[in-house]
Amino acid sequence: MNLQERWRVFRAWPWGARWAIWVSLGLALVLLAGTITGVVLVRRPFPQLDGEIEVPGLEAEVTVIRDGNGIPQIYADSTADLMQAQGFVHAQDRFYEMDVRRHITAGRLSELFGRTTLETDKAVRTMGWRRVAERELALLEPETRSALESYADGVNAYLDQHSSTSEISLEYTVLRAGGLDYQPEPWTPVDSLAWLKAMAWDLRGNMDDEVARVMLSVNHTPEQVDQLYPAYPFADHDPIVNQGALVDGRYEPDATSPGSRNPARPAYTADQVSALKRARDGIDAIPALLGHGDGIGSNSWVVDGEHSATGAPLLANDPHLGTSLPGIWYQVGLHCRSISEACPFETSGFSFAGVPGVVIGHNADIAWGFTNLGPDVSDLFLERLDGNRWLYDGKLRPLRTRTETIEVADGDDFELTVRETDHGPLLSDVSKELSTVGANAEAPAGPDRGNGYAVALKWTALEPSNTADAILELNKASDWDEFRSAAADFAVPSQNLVYADREGHIGYQAPGRIPIRKSGNDGSLPVAGWLPENDWSGKYIPFDALPKLFDPEEGFIVTANQAVVDDSYPNYLTDDWDYGYRSQRIRDLIAAEGDLSIDEMTDMQTDDRSALADVVVPHLLDLRLPTGYRDDGQSVLADWDHRQGASSAGAAYFNVVWKNLLELTFADEMRESIRPNGGSRWWAVVTDLLDRPADPFWDDRSTDEVETRDDILRAAMLAASDEIIRLMSRRPGEWEWGQLHRLELRNQTLGTSGIGPVEALFNRSFKVGGGSSLVNATSWDAVEGYEVTSAPSMRMVVSLGDLDDSRWINLTGNSGHAFHANYTDQAELFVEGKTLPWAFSKDAVEAREEHRLTLKPGG
Repeated sequence: MNLQERWRVFRAWPWGARWAIWVSLGLALVLLAGTITGVVLVRRPFPQLDGEIEVPGLEAEVTVIRDGNGIPQIYADSTADLMQAQGFVHAQDRFYEMDVRRHITAGRLSELFGRTTLETDKAVRTMGWRRVAERELALLEPETRSALESYADGVNAYLDQHSSTSEISLEYTVLRAGGLDYQPEPWTPVDSLAWLKAMAWDLRGNMDDEVARVMLSVNHTPEQVDQLYPAYPFADHDPIVNQGALVDGRYEPDATSPGSRNPARPAYTADQVSALKRARDGIDAIPALLGHGDGIGSNSWVVDGEHSATGAPLLANDPHLGTSLPGIWYQVGLHCRSISEACPFETSGFSFAGVPGVVIGHNADIAWGFTNLGPDVSDLFLERLDGNRWLYDGKLRPLRTRTETIEVADGDDFELTVRETDHGPLLSDVSKELSTVGANAEAPAGPDRGNGYAVALKWTALEPSNTADAILELNKASDWDEFRSAAADFAVPSQNLVYADREGHIGYQAPGRIPIRKSGNDGSLPVAGWLPENDWSGKYIPFDALPKLFDPEEGFIVTANQAVVDDSYPNYLTDDWDYGYRSQRIRDLIAAEGDLSIDEMTDMQTDDRSALADVVVPHLLDLRLPTGYRDDGQSVLADWDHRQGASSAGAAYFNVVWKNLLELTFADEMRESIRPNGGSRWWAVVTDLLDRPADPFWDDRSTDEVETRDDILRAAMLAASDEIIRLMSRRPGEWEWGQLHRLELRNQTLGTSGIGPVEALFNRSFKVGGGSSLVNATSWDAVEGYEVTSAPSMRMVVSLGDLDDSRWINLTGNSGHAFHANYTDQAELFVEGKTLPWAFSKDAVEAREEHRLTLKPGG
């Protein structure tokens, strides 16, 4: 076979195979060519940090001052220039990430990565994230639209100056080596808005739990299902808002008259389990963009001057999201040289690359933080279909349809037909796993099934909103009233917002579009779409009726995804809260410390004490085990302080026991897809079971004997002894939690390619401490293993007494360029529990200055 024939054969290989070969050859050539070629390829996309760059469209010069960590502080004379410069700077450091994000939210990943991402594109296109974002643009305030347009101008100015993709990112170089012929399109305001849909999707609430409840009901009694979904422990873990009540439609923090709520819960048949399982499988086709599961939450707390060593409020925040490289956040300061109506910004904090403004941070007057409130804002509707018609209130109505064309890099275009009812898009149309939903579903009060049922999604984020207005309004707010006005525009995802200002006030506000359902059903289970009484009312809980606090009697506020209010609150938010172990630990630490310093606030963010160990370890120590290596772990537990540092042997053994305990207790009870991940709900479940030594859940259904609590605990310890020796060492002195519990920072595209040399280019790995439901919430999934699945994505402590005393840190670094000095420079500090000085005033910024870039009008 001659060379030309070999080439034709190679071209006939699947795109993915050709891609792997090209990349491997390219990397080999780089290595063979020596450091000069490698350095050129790697450094070519690095941004210019000093000197001058002409940027068309600017009205005046803009100064960009970066510190040693690559954090830019941008100084401009107008809002338009400030936002354009932010777009330019974001693109300098993170354009590949921005480009991938907009491909995800537009359902266009397959244009870059071929058929492997087609299912994701089909699901996103069916929901129409970008179509919703296009409709939102017209709803925004003129000032917000102008900011989005100026931001896009800045991104596009950067693209115009970099004609070759190899000048933009190393990832493009690798993709081009694999045969991808691609040039980025200009950035648009809709590209920015669409990312907010991804944020809302990953923080959408309890959809997985709704499906899991139904699946569990097949082989468990209602009482047993309730055991696996225990009520929130209000007696032990305080809610966020523990004072006030709803009075005449407004939440009054000083009121004492409780309301009432008693939602109905519909019965469900076992025949629906298959349909709902497939529905969740289809939803899971969308990658976790911010993360998902029990670990997706946050810590935030604020103390007033009486609880602060500074005499002024201190505000802390660390959102827990999925891990990636680069990370979710980009640190930036936005400064108008002269504050005026035309240029009102003097703010600093954490932004999303691709979105103008600061999402979490502070300005010259106030500070704010977010944690996920997690209300139930989505429902699955079973729809009765007859061809292209759907049944509602006894009548057949036409489905709304449209056709979408998905371009695929390694194959033919895919034609997708999207169908919708009034409830929402039919997710059952977009996945082969969902194709038989209709054949299996049997809904309550159902008519003749005919052609069967489909599954539609109703979700508040599929209704256009003006959440983007809220981001810039928060940036400009100067007091509590302006902060609440901004919060009123924060539609999705609903967040717990904490507040502090330089006048000494602290506060809390729950915002968001939270639906009121007609029948009083709490949305915990899918409903029959042909019954009008199952519809949403078309109304949302009024903003003034949502819980809030202002200068509470306690002098501090803690939000860590626990219950917002107790059951006396009459409006339904959700029942699927985090169970409050983190929040109560934070409350206890605040109460114990009295006056908190900035250092004490940052130390609290890395607290790794395990409340679970306090409950479980005494039971483990009561058991008798065979001597020798079999009881080595028990001896380690006897001396363990219940802290989960990276070097802790006790934490290593305990968590291996916990994983085995969950498997031995529940693997015989439920399908793998809904087995315990080990998060806060399972802490509550097992804590209850430990007081029931003969509970049926302890019995292993696969044996002829009836096991009890101590049988399972003993078996878990013995299994853990074998596993920890296999994973680490026979010698307990060599056991380390961090050796099992690794933070794997992966590039979300090429970092998961399966090609070792490519992954080595972009990924980084660290040993860490912490764990699920600890304040230092480096969560892991007990079904999958010990690797970190979500983590604090950043940490910040804002000192309202002197903003320059504030501290911050990013999980990774500000740069998205592999091998850049700022790619993972902050990760190395982060895993050690350290933070960086957060310069805000011009003097403080210049004191930390390492680079100065001037963006000049022209071109």
